Amino acid sequence: MSPAMIQIYGSPRTSAGRCYLMLEEIGQAYTSTPIDMIEKKEHRKPEYLALNPNGKVPCLVDGDFILWESTAINTYLAEKYRPELLGKNAEERGLVAQWTAWSMLELQVPLIDLFIQMIFVPEGKRDESIIQKSREKIPQLLAILDVALKDKTYLVGEQFSLADINTVSVVNIAPTLKFQLDGYPNLMKWFTRVKERPSFQKFVSLRAPPKSS
Repeated sequence: MSPAMIQIYGSPRTSAGRCYLMLEEIGQAYTSTPIDMIEKKEHRKPEYLALNPNGKVPCLVDGDFILWESTAINTYLAEKYRPELLGKNAEERGLVAQWTAWSMLELQVPLIDLFIQMIFVPEGKRDESIIQKSREKIPQLLAILDVALKDKTYLVGEQFSLADINTVSVVNIAPTLKFQLDGYPNLMKWFTRVKERPSFQKFVSLRAPPKSS
């Protein structure tokens, strides 16, 4: 009997996106189940809450195993299917964990705050204090990443790792908000390098809006 296929809940255009990127990177077959959180409120239905009681995406089902939280999912997928993405020693694994936590807890916060204000909040109702605070904070954080990437191919030296997957999924928000990355040459080289990977190219195609007929 063939093993059950991995199932990922949530659209590639949501926070589940980094899990799609990871699944494409490891080359593991999976099925996608979008969750309508706007009109049908599928994230609040009992059958979904039985999988993820938080009522959020993503959620991963791998056989009988259920897991939620995107970075936990990506760590699990690396551990099970591509452990080399976690680093080859304690120091590298520590750096992978460091950049994963930093990208989520530091860089993602002002980017998402700004994204919500600029994309979802009507212009007349936007909180200018949040917008200003985010616009001041984001360049400082991008500068940290730029310095860290000096003379490096990837975040953890020469080896592409889970740190790059999780961090690029956050950095990828910046262009949507018209943040120019040209002023961060090391970051830009790294960003371009990661975007050239087949997994990222597939990720981009998955996120593309459906074509109107």
